[in-house]
Amino acid sequence: SSSQFLSHCRYLNELKEDDSLCRQAQTSGTFYLFHNLSPFLQKVGKKYLVPQLGAAEMKRILEKFKETEQWIEKSVLIGCSDEHVPHFALDLGALEKSVIESELKGSFTDLRKALFVVDEKDSPLLASAQSLLRWHDSHQYCSKTGQPTQKNVAGSKRVCHASGVTYYPQMSPVVIILVSDGSRCLLARQPSFPQGMYTALSGFCDVGENVEETVRREVAEEVGLEVESFWYSASQHWPFPSSCLMIACHASVRAQQAEISMNSLELEEARWFGLEEIVEGLKREPRSSKQDDGSFLPWFPPKQAIAHQLIREWVKRQTS
Repeated sequence: SSSQFLSHCRYLNELKEDDSLCRQAQTSGTFYLFHNLSPFLQKVGKKYLVPQLGAAEMKRILEKFKETEQWIEKSVLIGCSDEHVPHFALDLGALEKSVIESELKGSFTDLRKALFVVDEKDSPLLASAQSLLRWHDSHQYCSKTGQPTQKNVAGSKRVCHASGVTYYPQMSPVVIILVSDGSRCLLARQPSFPQGMYTALSGFCDVGENVEETVRREVAEEVGLEVESFWYSASQHWPFPSSCLMIACHASVRAQQAEISMNSLELEEARWFGLEEIVEGLKREPRSSKQDDGSFLPWFPPKQAIAHQLIREWVKRQTS
């Protein structure tokens, strides 16, 4: 398995660096389709699948629009299988959406919604693909010269030939923090969230800050609490609002100093949750949270989100 991992990494790197090899790989690879950054899904029974189209199928579809090679050139490499089958993502936003949906018997779905319903193995690929496609769309011109930039075949970089500057996709570091006072954990919501959804606090790292400083600052700014200690849990790429690296941490505050002073400019609500309420919320589906009186019971991010993992870890510590 170790040699397979090394082989996998080196093959992907070769595809990124060698245009001719990557162009050849496009003829045997599979394609994930997007339309204006929304991924294509197919509903089979109660499941939502993310179809992978072969090169021949892609050519057949694009020929209906009298488009072939120039569209394949717009694809970006997003990974490969253990058997070295490369995966590409392609955005067909300039083509008629309804025709593609009818042809392939599926629909283009907003990525936020898609992450709630697709299989866990598909969600990281969709998130990476959307982030990379968005980056290329917003970096078509050089910030130094204003001249057009050219992507390599894999889409791992863009070059301004007028200035010689090479641009690489970047991620913004974001901390996401589950605060606890020992027997409770703190969750919050913003006005833009779906009704009833609560999650952990989060915020972008400022220039010059380390993770420790960001954690303490964000908790102080958003809920007026002073972090006593914290520890790292895990990290995750997250495509919203753009490509982010979510750095997940647990933080503790003193129970005697746990009175929330919420920043209403950033949050709509922030409150403490006990273990029983958290356990019930984890069982709850978004659509089952609405009550007869129109109010919403609390529910939490899907298991594909790292906030869900933080909440699960807290429950495990409380019950162990």
